[in-house]
Amino acid sequence: YLAEDILTKVDRMSMAASLEARVPLLDHRIVEFALNLPPHLKLHRGQTKVILRQVMADRLPPPVLNKPKQGFSIPLKHWLCGPLRPLMLDLLSSTSIDNRGYFQPEPIGQWVTEHLTGRANHSHRLWGLMVFELWQREFLDRTPTTESTGR
Repeated sequence: YLAEDILTKVDRMSMAASLEARVPLLDHRIVEFALNLPPHLKLHRGQTKVILRQVMADRLPPPVLNKPKQGFSIPLKHWLCGPLRPLMLDLLSSTSIDNRGYFQPEPIGQWVTEHLTGRANHSHRLWGLMVFELWQREFLDRTPTTESTGR
C-alpha cells in the first residue's frame, strides 16, 4: 500500500510541484521499533497510534491529539467553477464532444451547467472527461513534428 501507491503518488506530485515531502514516521528505525511493539500499544479500544498519542499528550492540545484520521483531497469542485472554468468550457464544449463522436453532448452540457450553478457536484465525471479530451488532443490530434519523431 505505501510503497506501491501512496508514497509513489506523494513523491511524484511533490516533485512535479518542486516540493520535498517528508515522511518522518517512516524512518527505518521508527518502523523497526513499531513492528516490535506489543499490539495494545498500537491499537487499544478502537484508538490507533496509542503510544504516539501518549508520547505527545503533554505537547499537543486535545483537539489535535484526538482528531480523527482525515484524507487529503483537492478542491476540484471549486477549481472547475473558478480558475479551470475556461479550460472546462473549452474541452467539454458541444463542438468538442460532438466532433469526437464518443458521447452525446447534451448530458455533458447539462452536467457542466448543473456544476457551474451549484445544483450538483459533477467534478469527478467532468474531470475524467476533461482528461480524456486533453489526452486525445495531445496524442491523437497532434501532427508529428521532426522533434517529436526524433528525426
